[in-house]
Amino acid sequence: MPDIPCGGQIFDFAFHPNQPIVYTGLITGEVKAFGYDEQGNHDSRFVCKPSKKSCRSLELNTSGEKLWSVGKAKTLHTIDTTTGQVSDARKDIHEAPINRVKHIMENMLVTGDDDGVVKLWDTRTPEMIREYTHHYDFISDFMWIQDKKHLVVTSGDGTLSVLDVRNKKKEPFAHSEDQEDELLSIVSIKAGSKVVVGTQLGILSIFNKNKGWGDCVDRVPGHPSSIDALCALPSSYPSSHSTILTGSSDGLLRAVQLLPTKLIGVIADHGDFPIERMHVDMGGEGRWVGSAGHEEMLKMTDLKDVFEDEDDGEDEGDVESEKEEEGTAVADLSGKGMGSDMEADEEAPVVEDKDSDDEEEEAPQEKKRKRQKQEKDELAGRKKKGKNQIDSEPSFFSGL
Repeated sequence: MPDIPCGGQIFDFAFHPNQPIVYTGLITGEVKAFGYDEQGNHDSRFVCKPSKKSCRSLELNTSGEKLWSVGKAKTLHTIDTTTGQVSDARKDIHEAPINRVKHIMENMLVTGDDDGVVKLWDTRTPEMIREYTHHYDFISDFMWIQDKKHLVVTSGDGTLSVLDVRNKKKEPFAHSEDQEDELLSIVSIKAGSKVVVGTQLGILSIFNKNKGWGDCVDRVPGHPSSIDALCALPSSYPSSHSTILTGSSDGLLRAVQLLPTKLIGVIADHGDFPIERMHVDMGGEGRWVGSAGHEEMLKMTDLKDVFEDEDDGEDEGDVESEKEEEGTAVADLSGKGMGSDMEADEEAPVVEDKDSDDEEEEAPQEKKRKRQKQEKDELAGRKKKGKNQIDSEPSFFSGL
């Protein structure tokens, strides 16, 4: 599918849960909706501008009728997707710019800001339900665990926390040790038994829920740049339980199998622009994966072209043995030597985020790039080796 031009830098986007419609939030404060089809055609559905300041995060309810937007203006806007008009605005709900919003239950939202504050909201009442202040740096991502009613929060302060939204206490249910790295993105694998976190140094940290949230059980180095976005494959693919999509600041969208570790391939290339948001359409079960960075367009990649020839029995043995699952090998995830013409340099240039008009630079982008880039070997060496991680000669991966 051809890229969808949006006329401004995309900070976030959201797919309608059951219709071929995508909503984009721009640095200009605009929210633009586009329809698309399998032939690669797209059309504009509506444009609205809830705020003059940048829109950093978007979220839809389960029916797709309501779209929530948050950003630098510290306001929660509700947009009616049928009319394209703002139906509600809650102003100054945070003291710092809001970086993330997540719909977790029918009438419940959660927001996270640049100062690490997380707030729980009931959409039917104007006042917040609860506030959490245990993080001290920007909230980078949320993950909802439906059966436990737990919200997993990642932060730039290097820790991960778990909130039990049913508990009235303001303390988290669990709080990890300092991982000595900014935690930027999160996704679950292995039917939810394990959680993968993307970091500033390009390491995938794996947490095992059955062993608690205190520390990760494995670290998988290999990405030459920060891992800003993670998402799961549609469940229709046989390897979806162990394969994830990673979006990195080197501009490459990779398909990576974990436990054991294997780079399946590079499936999209944003050139010199980092990938900071990534989602699969149709509620995560669709055909298209969208990715966005600092360009003024949304890149749409057809997953069928990448995975249609996948061997149905490739990973069946992986599920049966927990011991085999955690026998992780260190793989080269850079994308080089994989037979792909979309190769990335280890030292990808950093594209500075420039706001429009009188806007200041966005805080999350500044923070996520405040560490100086280092060589890949040094990135892996700064972290203590995971208990199941092994060192291998480079020739081990030459044939992958």
